[in-house]
Amino acid sequence: MKNHTLLAALLLAGLAGTVQAQTSKEQFDADTRRIASRYAEDKKLCGDERDSGARMQCLRDSKTEYDKAMAQARAQYKGPGKPGACHDCGRVTSVVLGEKAGESSAVGLIAGGVAGALLGNQVGSGHGRQLATVAGAAGGAYAGKKIEENAKSKKIWTVNVKYDDGRQAAFTFDHDPQMLSGDRVEHVNGTIVRR
Repeated sequence: MKNHTLLAALLLAGLAGTVQAQTSKEQFDADTRRIASRYAEDKKLCGDERDSGARMQCLRDSKTEYDKAMAQARAQYKGPGKPGACHDCGRVTSVVLGEKAGESSAVGLIAGGVAGALLGNQVGSGHGRQLATVAGAAGGAYAGKKIEENAKSKKIWTVNVKYDDGRQAAFTFDHDPQMLSGDRVEHVNGTIVRR
């Protein structure tokens, strides 16, 4: 009977620890959202500065305060396991540079169609000319669409991460994230930052 009571007490203590860790994670998430919101407000206030020097100093000060607050929130966060453990930390396994096709609009389609129709109209006579005009318009529209997509294409960086607990994730950036394979990172507010 004593063994069952002891086992029950240990189970309850374990559940309490799990709830406390979850509460700690929820608190950390709430703190980071609050800090990010405050930082956004500070940047708006800096934008109201008329003098560019004062505006730049305001932005630097805001960033410094943001960094301090985030560091303090991370230090106070106690994830599962030992105190101060980082639940959402890991290592970059690879950084892949790719290209994202741009989106086409009606402009490319119409411009290509008109150009193709004009070229098609120069070929043959009678019904042959009409068919060439229609075929030129269709081909030109397709070519215009592809040309516009290529012109609007962008480079993208995909950073693959393996978390300390074994999970894996990929994050896409539209700018160079300045991360290399092996870098230590943390998942914060839907993205990753170097630790």
